[in-house]
Amino acid sequence: MCFFVVVKRNINRLLQYRLVLIRLQELGFDTVFSYSLGREAGVTAEQVRRDFSDFGIKGNKKGGYNIDELLSSLNKIFRKDEMQKVILVGLGNIGTALVQYKGFQRNMIHIEAAFDIDPVKYKKKLNVHVYPMDRLDAVVRKCGFKIAIIAVPGVAAQEVCDRLVDAGITGILNISPKILKAPKKVVVHNLQIGTALESLIYQANLSSS
Repeated sequence: MCFFVVVKRNINRLLQYRLVLIRLQELGFDTVFSYSLGREAGVTAEQVRRDFSDFGIKGNKKGGYNIDELLSSLNKIFRKDEMQKVILVGLGNIGTALVQYKGFQRNMIHIEAAFDIDPVKYKKKLNVHVYPMDRLDAVVRKCGFKIAIIAVPGVAAQEVCDRLVDAGITGILNISPKILKAPKKVVVHNLQIGTALESLIYQANLSSS
């Protein structure tokens, strides 16, 4: 199996563990056992211990894991000790919703700048600087942004991707309906909501037939 596929799966599980731990912490729990964490995350206790071991996280077999210490370790892995600044290209309905989503702030993520071709968008009252597309390269280079979200129509997505890569972006979350191509040094996550929903509908119908 490809190394990067394995790493991605591990990272996704760690993020899931983190969400469970935050919920347990809010409920007042101090410790958690691997079997409890695994049950909540939908994996085995052995998988939990293996994932933590891969990242040098150790627990007490009899006493479990201290939730505060575990969250601290996970926060260091995902750099939650500092705000992660990203940019957004495309201020349509989805883009605007992303800018207004408060959950990012809780996870130390902030959309620092947005870009769009529509001049009307530059005057919208949003908690983000909105720039015309011809400023994209200059702003990205000047501010040193490395992560971008693409929320433009499919016909423009690849061109936007190419410009972002040329400007120095190394990570892209693509919400457009087009599968993007980028150099190997650039990490691209294609999040196609329509396709995901179609797959879900198919599987749900299949299980109920």
